[in-house]
Amino acid sequence: MDGSGNITDARAQAALAAYDGPPDYRVVGQHGIYPTLTHDEIERFNFLAQMNRFLAGKVMPGVKTAFDKRVAPTFKAEHSRDFKDRHEVRKALAKDPYWQLWSALRRSTMETRQQAGRWVTLRQREELAERAAALIGADTDRLVLDPDLKLPRYVEAIDHHCMPGSYHTEYGPGDVANAANYDCGLFATTGGMLGRFNDGGGQAVARWVKKNLPDFQPKRILDIGCGLGHNVLPIAQAYPDAEVVAVDVGAPMLRYGLARAQSLGVKNVTFVQANVESLPQFADGSFDWVQSTMFLHETSYASMQRIFKESYRLLAPGGIVAHVEQPQYAATMPLFEQAMRDWDAFYNAEPFWTKMHEVDLDAWLVAAGFPADSLIHGGVTAVVDKSVFPDAAEDDGEDYGRKAAWHVVGARKEVK
Repeated sequence: MDGSGNITDARAQAALAAYDGPPDYRVVGQHGIYPTLTHDEIERFNFLAQMNRFLAGKVMPGVKTAFDKRVAPTFKAEHSRDFKDRHEVRKALAKDPYWQLWSALRRSTMETRQQAGRWVTLRQREELAERAAALIGADTDRLVLDPDLKLPRYVEAIDHHCMPGSYHTEYGPGDVANAANYDCGLFATTGGMLGRFNDGGGQAVARWVKKNLPDFQPKRILDIGCGLGHNVLPIAQAYPDAEVVAVDVGAPMLRYGLARAQSLGVKNVTFVQANVESLPQFADGSFDWVQSTMFLHETSYASMQRIFKESYRLLAPGGIVAHVEQPQYAATMPLFEQAMRDWDAFYNAEPFWTKMHEVDLDAWLVAAGFPADSLIHGGVTAVVDKSVFPDAAEDDGEDYGRKAAWHVVGARKEVK
């Protein structure tokens, strides 16, 4: 380097130009409720982002090689047949030392990521609560909490993504700590693939709707399972004249979501604490668009069917429902890929992941009341700031459940 700190070595400059890894954590968007991090906390997240990228790009491909060269031939020799389903593949893979290495590393990085986030947020949880309260200020009518709400078992009994306390646990009055943990650690989990404000999913949904339904102008939008609001805010920004209602069971998420909205100048979202299986506070046909982003896999078999029926009730004639999720396990998806995608169900505290991705969502939408000829399908990829992460949108790697590329499934309610 020269005296000003600029890199002068040609080889170092060439290495920088060729770099295609995650961006530095310091470029992450710092909205008003985002937790503050020390140098060492930042570098811990940088390491985890690099580690996750390395596991997905360099280590995981070896699992397929081990499957083709050892696991599948051994199974066929022992059983005189090929695998019949993904469960047999998963159990056979779990015996292979290479799969065990990859799986242990992946689980370890997730646990480390959660502890890194907890270290950041718990040490400043009281300050974060004060900041959230200050941002919300007198605008309390946009935060509707229900302290008597009974949490569904599929929420209360699980530490989703290995996050202690999941989304709903409160550590004190006005708490937002676990929401802040989730927000600040998404960079490490995705390697920056959700963009500067981790809102690339919501941006993608808004862009997809505007492109594929150009005449659709919703006046009232319901976002279910909104979490910390990172996916609903881009939708609210895309439709500034619409009234947006964001529902979740976790009070810390909703407080954080509204504080985030306030800091980003988004004024048309109301955050409501409720169980989306039943929303009697909203009248029949009172929404033009009901949507979710990566939410259904965190519910349950019975509750998801109730959610579909409730969505139908809430939609106005001509309104649409759209759910964004990882792809279903269709017959065209190789059993190996299905088994690899199931990893999150067994090792990342996502128990409904495997069952949810095998059900016939089209059939469930029809059973809820939507006409079969009104079904909607599509695909979205997270929208990111390419000046920060230039190769994100073109990344054709696969990590079986973490890549920011999803499917859209939904329907339009008939006009009688």
